[in-house]
Amino acid sequence: MKVINDLLGYKNLKIVQDTDWFSFSLDSVLLPNFVTLNKNVKKILDIGTGNAPIPLILSTKTDAEIYGIEIQKEVYEMARETIELNSLESKIKLINDDVNEIDKYFKPETFDVILSNPPYFKLNGKSKLNEVNTKAIARHEILLTLDQLLTVSSKLLKNKGKFAMVHRVDRLTEILSLMKERNIEPKRIKFIFPKENTTSNLFFLLGVKNANSGIKTISYIIVHTENGKYTEEVMKCFE
Repeated sequence: MKVINDLLGYKNLKIVQDTDWFSFSLDSVLLPNFVTLNKNVKKILDIGTGNAPIPLILSTKTDAEIYGIEIQKEVYEMARETIELNSLESKIKLINDDVNEIDKYFKPETFDVILSNPPYFKLNGKSKLNEVNTKAIARHEILLTLDQLLTVSSKLLKNKGKFAMVHRVDRLTEILSLMKERNIEPKRIKFIFPKENTTSNLFFLLGVKNANSGIKTISYIIVHTENGKYTEEVMKCFE
């Protein structure tokens, strides 16, 4: 069922969702707050934009041109409705296509910043795919692998451009290795803990194209207090 909600924490922004198909996650709200943007950032791309929560939040933080690409037609239509609902057509442009075909739209080294909340799980014989294909594509590497994501991002980023993503901790070493192979040097990691004294399950990672080797910052964020409410740090992301 299609519904219109306030974007989590952003009461001046509305987002179109389908309760049977697809809902954005807290990861997509926190990721754009993890990236530092300055006046030199002119073009931003969100790969696998879903129903566009990341472009929506970015629109409150920058005057840059923001692009989102989404392969699934039904999800893209929700994103399109969302952008129109918020009257952001002049600031956010959406593309309904496979990111591996993005050469049709942009030349290499076009973007200052690329973000992605990609599928987390590799596809193998043991994969338990959701019966709803839309969710399966969002969660599993059916149409976009990690290697493809990083290859495309490296090609589209300007020299010293930033790439930021959220992913599962159990794939961290693989991701660090692939990023370096694609000339995106990991620079900043922020681990995500569901609560205090729990194990981190996700992390944010920022890399810079053609930068010198060496991670500069490793930090963390705790999402919930013991009583289940969002922590102060999470709440600040909604301001």
